[in-house]
Amino acid sequence: MRYTPAGLERLELKIQHSSTQQQAASQRQVQCEITALALGETARQAATLQVGQKVKAGGFIAQRSLRSTQLVLHIENIILE
Repeated sequence: MRYTPAGLERLELKIQHSSTQQQAASQRQVQCEITALALGETARQAATLQVGQKVKAGGFIAQRSLRSTQLVLHIENIILE
């Protein structure tokens, strides 16, 4: 766990996704990994997670920084499945 200059908890983690999706009338296996960022209470909740634990994470996707094209999921809520 790290902290912002304002003292807010900040946790960066990786989330893996795996599912089967329907596309053009056929099944497609989807797998990806995305960097995620949680702040404050959400960061405290995420810090208790174990590797491999299944979760539902909600939030928004944005660029890592103004000059970066890399995407980061900004987690606003996280629920254990």
